[in-house]
Amino acid sequence: MLSSKRISLAKVAARAFITPVTVRTFASSSIARNVNITLHKASFETYNCDTPSLEVNISKEELVKMYHSMVIMRRMEMASDALYKAKLIRGFCHLCTGQEAVAVGMETALTPDDKIITAYRCHGFTYMRGASITSILAELLGRKAGISAGKGGSMHMFTPNFFGGNGIVGAQVPLGAGIAFAQKYLGHNASTFALYGDGASNQGQVFEAYNMAKLWDLPCVFVCENNRYGMGTSASRSSANTSYFKRGDYIPGVKVNGMDVLAVHQACAYAKEWTTSGKGPLLLEMETYRYGGHSMSDPGTTYRTREEIQHMRSNNDPITGLKQRLLELNVVSEDELKAIDKNARAEVDKAVEESKASPEPELKAFWEQVYKKEAGIPFLRGREPEETHHF
Repeated sequence: MLSSKRISLAKVAARAFITPVTVRTFASSSIARNVNITLHKASFETYNCDTPSLEVNISKEELVKMYHSMVIMRRMEMASDALYKAKLIRGFCHLCTGQEAVAVGMETALTPDDKIITAYRCHGFTYMRGASITSILAELLGRKAGISAGKGGSMHMFTPNFFGGNGIVGAQVPLGAGIAFAQKYLGHNASTFALYGDGASNQGQVFEAYNMAKLWDLPCVFVCENNRYGMGTSASRSSANTSYFKRGDYIPGVKVNGMDVLAVHQACAYAKEWTTSGKGPLLLEMETYRYGGHSMSDPGTTYRTREEIQHMRSNNDPITGLKQRLLELNVVSEDELKAIDKNARAEVDKAVEESKASPEPELKAFWEQVYKKEAGIPFLRGREPEETHHF
């Protein structure tokens, strides 16, 4: 039996992960007109659960916001690519070009109380969770305006491999189960979306997290972003079972067309309702594709053909797909879309200059924002005893 003091400390620790914050919202205008869209029947494949609805009722305003967000993400990743090649971004740089529909579709189905935890291919998710373009690019440049050096502690998404810790592939998955445990423990009507790639899908900690989440019926949505290649290895060469949505065994699953932002939106809304209604965890497999290599140091063409990449760009691009829908539904004109593209480019270009102008952080910043003040941690240990910092 836990003492009242230990229970109190546990709640403090849990709240450290569940602090409400302000994020980018997608509330539709009361005067916005809605449209009805029927998704392709191949948008979903299910395992031990019903299929999410193929009928989407959504405002025209929200459709345009989805398009704008994906264009911003694409431009931001293109800017990151250029900054890396200019040797202003050093080390590893993992881009999500081609996978924009996952982050945008997911965020439009969630609320600020829901949590997302992912790994290093996280720039788009960070933007969708409310971070500015400048703060993301400055983080990659190692500048003071970066989201970690600034007010990253106020974010309600967690990217442990991007922001400096837990560098083991798939390490964020059990952490996501822990956040979901905190939500249930505190009685919050919200879900945690724990993302990982097909390359991390065979990690033992992923299956351990499955087990605990099902045992305790945690409101956790396990999301496998299957972009077909884990580093330089195709999914078929690394996994005996590539039906990732079925690998939860005792956890139901849904395979989603991750190149269609509306299919992702529907699936995530379904998953949120499933997990918050007490049915336990759910597994989503987002079938998507990364246009670039695993990281900037990987050309991405030694283990797949250029023709394959071009085919995906020409026939399955998430931005082009939504653009065609917007034009077919007469939501916006071609000229209006061009204006969105032009403004997005200008917005990202401005953020690039702002991030480059930001100075490097002071050394004392290395000791800041490590623990929440509410946790009551009295000191932080350095590499040597004399480096210990007391608070």
